[in-house]
Amino acid sequence: MIEFRVEDMTCGHCEKTVKAALADALPGAPVTVDLARHRITVDGDAEKAAVAIAEAGYTAVRVG
Repeated sequence: MIEFRVEDMTCGHCEKTVKAALADALPGAPVTVDLARHRITVDGDAEKAAVAIAEAGYTAVRVG
């Protein structure tokens, strides 16, 4: 599992957008979003996930 901090993910719309981008980039990969902490956890290729988040318009910083 890979965890990202996405500080500019601030609302439910942001959450949906990021989840959709990750679903397109990593089909079938489990994605968990903690909107209050601005954290996303995803299983799969970290680089693909980071690119998908960036292409959706958000800044992802890998945690850990």
